[in-house]
Amino acid sequence: MDLTVVAYVIYLVVSIGLTVWVSCTLSRNGRVFLADVLRGNEKLTDAVNHLLVVGFYLVNLGFVTLYLQDDATLATARQVFEALSKRLGVVLLVLGPMHLGNVFALNKFRRRGLMDREQTPPVPPQAYTQPAGYGPAQA
Repeated sequence: MDLTVVAYVIYLVVSIGLTVWVSCTLSRNGRVFLADVLRGNEKLTDAVNHLLVVGFYLVNLGFVTLYLQDDATLATARQVFEALSKRLGVVLLVLGPMHLGNVFALNKFRRRGLMDREQTPPVPPQAYTQPAGYGPAQA
């Protein structure tokens, strides 16, 4: 069997395994953060969490498969390891910024939500004043 095919198989197994592991970790631990951003709406939290996971899989697995092709011929085990380390390193460098981008966007939503909460009065108004010129005429 050609060493290039062996490198492809190892690359796909490791890349897909890393993508699944990162996705499960982000989904499980990010749910608490999403619940805070979405003000405890459990149904919406689960829906957004699921959509983020699907998007994460689509982008990462798409990148992994596009990055699979290589024109180099691998003849030694050393070349296989070098090719694998380069490819897996790039995959990891793509996973990191994607994760940071998601956290940054969600944090912006969270801060906006916190600002909305702070703008509501702490207690309901006790009385209302009537603007001048309205109401019974005074003599």
